[in-house]
Amino acid sequence: MTRTTPPRPVPIEKLFPKLGAFRGETTRLHPRPGRPDASVSSVGGPLLWPADEPWPVCTEPHKRSRGYRVADIRRSRRLLADAWARDRPTAEECALLKELERRHRVPDATDTDPIPLVALAQVYRRDAPGLLPGPDGCDLLQVLWCPFEAHGPTRYGLAVHIRWRHSDQVSVPLHAPPQPTVVGFAGSVAEPCVLHPEQVVTYPDAGSLPARLGKKIDAWEEARVREAEEEDLDDALTYSHDLSVPQGCRVGGFPSWHLTDPHPMNCEACAAPMVLLLALDGYEWSGVNGSWMPTEERDVAEHLRDSCPTKLTIGRGGVLNIFACPTEPAHAHRYGLQ
Repeated sequence: MTRTTPPRPVPIEKLFPKLGAFRGETTRLHPRPGRPDASVSSVGGPLLWPADEPWPVCTEPHKRSRGYRVADIRRSRRLLADAWARDRPTAEECALLKELERRHRVPDATDTDPIPLVALAQVYRRDAPGLLPGPDGCDLLQVLWCPFEAHGPTRYGLAVHIRWRHSDQVSVPLHAPPQPTVVGFAGSVAEPCVLHPEQVVTYPDAGSLPARLGKKIDAWEEARVREAEEEDLDDALTYSHDLSVPQGCRVGGFPSWHLTDPHPMNCEACAAPMVLLLALDGYEWSGVNGSWMPTEERDVAEHLRDSCPTKLTIGRGGVLNIFACPTEPAHAHRYGLQ
């Protein structure tokens, strides 16, 4: 089914004509629950993986002896979806949900036991015109991660794994990849989602624009927020939330910088400024006005709308921005959380 982003509620280029010089395009992927197979782009679906290629694992030292079972996570989601579709969970279902949400211990697990990574997404270039070519012209981007937030110096970081491949060179695909015994948090496991790609206009974060233009936009945004507060409105349309970088999973365009000021993301191999390859967002839309909600879903009953169809939790409910080197695709990717 097609997903269509509604026109922006404010014609921002008419207010700031110089913004037109910075206009770009991004591909909103619009993941929605379905039954994708490895031959299509997906979030949380099976990856096109060669049967003779080892599945990546995490061996970085961290606790992995307690967590949630993947089967329990998926059953809990199905139960909740069915219950809210008819009314609400019964007392018996609430008791079952409590049991399914229980953490389990893995006997004899050590802090360095290999953990199979969990598939996040795969995107074929044919489905996303803005997807940069991979090394040697690879046409398939695959993203996996460790299902525990326990990495790096803070011990709360994510371990993201990027794999590129030529899809036509996978002759015998892997049908049953290994799964972790438990995962650190339910939001590490994405619901299998099919994609509905859509090209939309996007603009950089105000902090990434020339200083004079960025300050004008900031002043305009602050005035709108003050006006909303004076009129006791629940939400105000702003450049940063509604008019620049779209919400949701995206390919290409500009990165979101809603938690920190913009900062350079340069290639560690050649120092070239990196570009956004893929953004994985826990939410397709948010806020009272929900301006990024697709047109097709506005007529759906409110209790049936799902602004987080993938069920992913990125950090504390943010965005995972994955960057690529535009001069040499084989250079290591970088990522940042927002």
